[in-house]
Amino acid sequence: MSAPQFLSSTARRRPARLSVLAAAAVLAGCASVSPDGLRGDVAALTAGRTGSTQAAALPANDTAARAKAEQSLQGWLAQPLTQDAAVRIALLNNPGLQARLAALGVADAERVQAITLPNPHLALGRFTNSQEREIERTLAFSLLDLITLPWRSQRQEERMQIATLQAAQEVVALAADTRRAWLRAVAAEQVSATHDRMVQAAEAGAELARRMARVGNWSRLQHAREQAVLQEAIRLRSRARLAAATEREQLNRRMGLWGLQAQYRLADALPPLPDGALPADGIESIALRERLDVQAARRQLDTQAARQGWSRAGAVFGDVGLAYSRNTATERGSGHREITRGWEIDAPLPLFDWGGAARTRAQAQVEQSAAQLQETAVRARGEVRAAWLTYRTALDLARQQRDEVVPLRQLITQETTLRYNGMLASVWELLAEARASTQSVANAIEAQRDFWLAETDLQLTLTGTSPGALQDLAASAAPSSSPQGH
Repeated sequence: MSAPQFLSSTARRRPARLSVLAAAAVLAGCASVSPDGLRGDVAALTAGRTGSTQAAALPANDTAARAKAEQSLQGWLAQPLTQDAAVRIALLNNPGLQARLAALGVADAERVQAITLPNPHLALGRFTNSQEREIERTLAFSLLDLITLPWRSQRQEERMQIATLQAAQEVVALAADTRRAWLRAVAAEQVSATHDRMVQAAEAGAELARRMARVGNWSRLQHAREQAVLQEAIRLRSRARLAAATEREQLNRRMGLWGLQAQYRLADALPPLPDGALPADGIESIALRERLDVQAARRQLDTQAARQGWSRAGAVFGDVGLAYSRNTATERGSGHREITRGWEIDAPLPLFDWGGAARTRAQAQVEQSAAQLQETAVRARGEVRAAWLTYRTALDLARQQRDEVVPLRQLITQETTLRYNGMLASVWELLAEARASTQSVANAIEAQRDFWLAETDLQLTLTGTSPGALQDLAASAAPSSSPQGH
């Protein structure tokens, strides 16, 4: 090849190399931190998954938005607290969620820092002897960081998508926890009110027994039995009031409220039971398609599989450096100056580590991610089936209490009242039936609560993440003890 041809070929290759380096530099320069700390991405993932009828906002990272959120919070607390309002308050005001979203912003900043080219190193040296003075100047940077920048950018982007999916799971889980806490708090207040009525009936019976025993119409044994009924009713009322206060504190913790903010009024009743049940057809496919934990596991597998091809090369040639040197040597006697320029490449020699361990590690990580995806899918299938069965059974039990048990108890109370008016039943029978009827109302409230708790778990298993331990339906459906008279 002649000299002109060689120069022409070299001149053609030089712009190509420069274009690659320029593209990598532009890619590094375009990386920037998300202005909202990826809160918008999390909100998009959680839309329709929080159980709220309206889009629930997440805590913002600017002062104006926080002030507006505080005004909205005060407006929701000024009215009877509904389930939707409780969820929206929790997503705006829960300190744990705020810390998690802030950590997501930190991870986003670390992502940008990871794909930003490191600063070049400038080395200056001055050396003298009896003959000459030498000055060395070296500008060096990591060549591998520049070459692998597109791949590292893609990997960091995938890692942030996984982190965003994980943060979205925490948002959905917090919304479900808040819904459960609201349901338990409202039901506990309703049950506490029924125990107040049972205590009133027991007090009336105990007072009547005291008067009859005082005039000699009743024995001490009969009087003591009515006093025992009253004391048992008082015990159950105390436990019901404690449960109401405890469940309210659990709701306050979910919403991040304390002090004067916690002095709100809850809604008077639970939502009514639905007319129909959600069908079981296709629930497993919906869970595998919509659940955030399944999406995160699938994304993790894709990331590990893409990383596997680079693992061995990165382990062997993990530190390749390129340096430009310009050295000046000056003779003391003649003042003659000699300048030396040149490039230097620093690369490790694969004498001991050929990357076999790194390749094995990457392959094992891919296998681990594949197994985790399969385990997540199996868990999702099992959880959604169990959640639907719990949901369906809870709905049947709640309807039984509402449509069969409570009307029967009311009918028994009415008939007993008629018999009492006709002097065919005693006042003690009337009071006992009043207590039993009130207890049936409390059981119906608890069954209604259990259904909505099961519905919350079902929605979470369908589109969100694992709800943890499902509600023990057998324990919650068991009738609670009630004071009985004679």
